[in-house]
Amino acid sequence: MKQIRNKLLLLVLVSIISMNSINAQTSKPVWDFNDVAIVFVDYQPEMFGQIKSGDVHAIELNVRALAHLSKAFNIPVVLSTVAVKMGSNRPTIDSLKADLPNSIEIDRTSMDAWDDKPFVNAIKATGKKKLVIAGLFTEICLAYVVVEAKAAGYEVMFIEDAVGGLSKNAHDIAIQRMIQAGAVPNTTLAFSSELFRDWKRPESKAYYPFLGWYFATSATLYGTIKYPPYQPSKK
Repeated sequence: MKQIRNKLLLLVLVSIISMNSINAQTSKPVWDFNDVAIVFVDYQPEMFGQIKSGDVHAIELNVRALAHLSKAFNIPVVLSTVAVKMGSNRPTIDSLKADLPNSIEIDRTSMDAWDDKPFVNAIKATGKKKLVIAGLFTEICLAYVVVEAKAAGYEVMFIEDAVGGLSKNAHDIAIQRMIQAGAVPNTTLAFSSELFRDWKRPESKAYYPFLGWYFATSATLYGTIKYPPYQPSKK
């Protein structure tokens, strides 16, 4: 009986390994706009005011670019904030909110967005199993939701040049943590071209206006506008 049981356990284990291998082979390593949802986490003035890992102008430009891509390719979006209703933080920065006029902010109390049922329900409602996640800070609210989503069975990509941390070291360590958890790192423009890839696809027509906006905005904003210093909420 013991030998039979061991053989059955071995067969079950082999079956699980085989199924995982099949799933890995059938999932496209290069992502398409039809397969993804974009998740924005905590792009709020208080967070922007404390970024020390990179240029806040570039981060703001790149996260806005993700919003523009969501509209250009009709990609579902989840937008979340933390501690707004509590009076600790303000809502999403105006520039990003203007780029996502139809997105309702899901406000949370937990720094781990995956602890928040409305947030997770919104993720499920997109119907997508590939999540492109950007958030502030890299080492806290972004890293938590990335590793949680991976553990929940989602494929996850994060956009490194659209996120920032409280220090360069904290940002870099968080990047390592997310990669070790199986998340895929990418950058804004690389991700944008990955969405459609072939210039013959009809969707490429939506890409030209995006590129025009991106480079024009970059030339206007980068290095010329100082991000306003952080001021505590008066609430």
